[in-house]
Amino acid sequence: MRGYCDNIEKLTVENDAFRRVLYTGQHLQLVLMTLQPGEEIGEEVHDDRDQFFRIEEGSGEVRIDGVANPVKDDFAVIVPAGARHNVVNSGDAPLRFYTLYGPPEHRDGVVQIDKAQAQAEHDTDHWDGRTTE
Repeated sequence: MRGYCDNIEKLTVENDAFRRVLYTGQHLQLVLMTLQPGEEIGEEVHDDRDQFFRIEEGSGEVRIDGVANPVKDDFAVIVPAGARHNVVNSGDAPLRFYTLYGPPEHRDGVVQIDKAQAQAEHDTDHWDGRTTE
């Protein structure tokens, strides 16, 4: 197995897609995300997985169980399994970040250009057990 090794900051700030799955392992998944000004992921709960966010560019907030946590460049956030959460771009520029799911959440290789596509594919993009390698 080769694993994953690349310049994550460069890839994150160059990403324009709402969601781009870069690598899926058996227990962990790496995903790039970009939210446009005023956009949000949408409130969700992952009962069986923890999630890590690293903000590379922009500003906004990560809401965890009703608490709004302001975030900007270089911030990291961990959302424990079972916590209701949302990421909101409250700035005037794209909010670019990457997230790690443990275990994986989405099908390997998924690219969703915008939130509309992500919403349309919501019921079919869940991880199917396939890994990148």
